[in-house]
Amino acid sequence: MWRPPVPPPEPADGRAGGPDGFTITVDGGEVPVRAGQTLAAALLAAGRRSTRRTRFAGRPRGVFCGIGICFDCLVVCNGEPGVRACLRPAEPGDVVETGAEPGDPSGLRAGEGVR
Repeated sequence: MWRPPVPPPEPADGRAGGPDGFTITVDGGEVPVRAGQTLAAALLAAGRRSTRRTRFAGRPRGVFCGIGICFDCLVVCNGEPGVRACLRPAEPGDVVETGAEPGDPSGLRAGEGVR
């Protein structure tokens, strides 16, 4: 019998992501992170499925393979373009910019420097 997924319980101490949790800044907003999560895992847990848009059609792209092969999850992290969100562990104070926002419909900023 199918059952819907159960969300994890809220931490008793009220901190984002549990006792070892922290937040990162994504496109100007705060995203809670659990210790050990990659940028992609934190984005997916926060309901953010798109990390950039395609160059010509402007279609949303996000985590596809999850192992760094496809380059669909590219973001700008701490000013460094072309970071694969599925491989990069999230760290306190990270500032992440995606190309998924309406202000950057091409998603080129996230993919700069990657050929």
